[in-house]
Amino acid sequence: MKPGTCRTLSIASAVLALAATFLPAALARAQTSHHLPWTNKSLSAERRTDLLLRAMTLEEKVAIVHGVDRKTHPFKGYVGYVPANPRLHIPALKLADGRAGVGNGATGVTLLPAPITAASSWDPSVLNAFGRVLGEEQWGKGTNVELGPTIDVVRVPEWGRTFETYGEDPYLNGQMAAAEIEGIQSQGPIANANMYLTMNQETDRFHIDSVVDERTLQEIYLPPFRAAVSGGVGSVMCAYIKTNGVYSCENPHVLNDLLKTQLAFPGWVMSDWGGTHSTAASVRAGLDQEMPGDRYYGQALETAVTNGQVSMATLDEHVRRILVTMFRHGLFDKEQPGNWDASVRTPEHAAFSGRVAEQGTVLLKNEGNILPLYGVSSIAIIGADGGTKPQVEGGGSSHVVAPYVISPLEGIRKRADAGIQVSYLDGSNVAGAASVARAAQVAIVFVSTSEGEGHDRPNLELPGNQDQLVSAVAAANPKTIVVLNTGGPVLMPWVDSVRGVIEAWYPGQEDGNAIAAILFGDVNPAGRLPLTFPRKADEIPTSTPQQWPGVNGTSTYSEKLNVGYRWYDATGHTPLFPFGFGLSYTTFRLSHLVITPTRLGKSPGLIHGTVDVTNTGHRAGAEVIEAYISQPSSNGEPPRQLCAFAKVFLKPGETRQVRLTITRRALSHYDTTAHRWTTAAGEYRILVGTSSRNVPLQSVVSVTDRAN
Repeated sequence: MKPGTCRTLSIASAVLALAATFLPAALARAQTSHHLPWTNKSLSAERRTDLLLRAMTLEEKVAIVHGVDRKTHPFKGYVGYVPANPRLHIPALKLADGRAGVGNGATGVTLLPAPITAASSWDPSVLNAFGRVLGEEQWGKGTNVELGPTIDVVRVPEWGRTFETYGEDPYLNGQMAAAEIEGIQSQGPIANANMYLTMNQETDRFHIDSVVDERTLQEIYLPPFRAAVSGGVGSVMCAYIKTNGVYSCENPHVLNDLLKTQLAFPGWVMSDWGGTHSTAASVRAGLDQEMPGDRYYGQALETAVTNGQVSMATLDEHVRRILVTMFRHGLFDKEQPGNWDASVRTPEHAAFSGRVAEQGTVLLKNEGNILPLYGVSSIAIIGADGGTKPQVEGGGSSHVVAPYVISPLEGIRKRADAGIQVSYLDGSNVAGAASVARAAQVAIVFVSTSEGEGHDRPNLELPGNQDQLVSAVAAANPKTIVVLNTGGPVLMPWVDSVRGVIEAWYPGQEDGNAIAAILFGDVNPAGRLPLTFPRKADEIPTSTPQQWPGVNGTSTYSEKLNVGYRWYDATGHTPLFPFGFGLSYTTFRLSHLVITPTRLGKSPGLIHGTVDVTNTGHRAGAEVIEAYISQPSSNGEPPRQLCAFAKVFLKPGETRQVRLTITRRALSHYDTTAHRWTTAAGEYRILVGTSSRNVPLQSVVSVTDRAN
């Protein structure tokens, strides 16, 4: 050994010892600043994604495009889960159902009314607040991807998930979807617009083929998703169903052409649970993520990339969409202290649930002003829905574990003044119910339908003996009121025999308190129908087996553009209660419609309208002003289509000017030859009123040249 070697070794040892002490922390800092540059919040989401993608292995990329099984990766509560990547600081994705509250068996949450109830308010601010409450509770439960809202246009009145959506009109659905999505995402979670694109029935939903022409796709079924994309929705769920022969989750026209190219959707597409059917075909068609497992997007996808079936660039594009969305919504940067066991319900949320139920309740008939209930000495509550089995929500993935449910019987008894006798019978014995009703001053029959994911209603009749029950009670007591707790329209063979009809939908946990407030006049009903109620079973747009439930695995959209109220107008059939209809405890007058186009000619812009609305009654209330467009007949459009609406609250005697804004799209139609939207020259009538069948004010806008 050379002289000085021992001394050199001693110094080296000391240096190594110091390094051992300080190097881990230094390396961690260096790793964060140099090796994990995507953690820099000052960079754009796109730049951060580019940097992260470069650091990811093939295995890590594949891991983010599919969910995992609970058996291999135990996780609690959530219906879908993508594990975190600690090496790269990628947070986990935790997905939960939630159309009317946090689902999947979660406890400590609020059961809100069904979305169809909220949509019946015809008030986007209600849907925005609805989304904020839902988003806040999901975030508090640890969820960062909220599997909602459902924004499909209701084509088939018997559809089992009608209650999940907003109704039968593409414009109304789009306005409500954008408002709710903004509310959800303002609280942290990424919203998920579902189910894309022609999910209009539950019967044979895993195999049925929706055969629909391109113009109908563009004008009826795509617009709500266009509004959702414009509203910034982070993710979209492709449906189980086929569209024109190809499964939605591997349909290149539906996913790549329409959603990602035409609508310029920047987020990611996930499959409905078990809705993936292939690896390479789905990847190339535009599906970004398989849920809930990895049958096609796990090892099979890794192999497909390795052997060249799927290019790395294609895989990167799918991963990029997920990561960019996560960065944009702050999932990499926000602390989310909530967890599945947390209780997130609050008194404020409970009160909000009740207000939505009140604002979404629609008064359909009020003969002789039987409502509100004044000077009543005795009330008979009839029907299981009014007492022992209140129908407050829909089933399937929408199911929420309610912390409590106030039945109508409880709510009415609590609200009734001293001296009012309230009796109850569940209605299983029709003769007994009639006897109880006969002895009361007023009889209120509560009837319901049970609807949910996985099955359509067999018809539009009330199930069981409920029609018989209503008829018997009405025969026994001329002052009979019917309250409907349904997810969609029903037939009412007894409607002429009763004095009052109320559609209360699925009202959530505050059911009884909300309906009592309406019945006794504490709240003036202001809901309006987002669906048409037919008179007869065969007087609906989809009355043939070829249309629904389909023949030989095919559902033919032969009604084309004439969905919902459009069909009634086009065929001359008179509905029982039209789209947009609803009564009030006060009265309103509309006058002085003024339409001011911003620009005419080759590029018509926004059309601004004003109308004066006066409360001509004796109590405060709200009216919904609805504007419909009637295009030149040569355009081949339905007779009228909703193009704007506004809700106004007025005191007795008050007049207010309401503004309406109509976009250029309302004056357009889809040209299947040119594959674009066009506005033809001609006269366009704007009709303004309070339902699709009550539009007394009209004005004409002239377009002088064809505009594209």
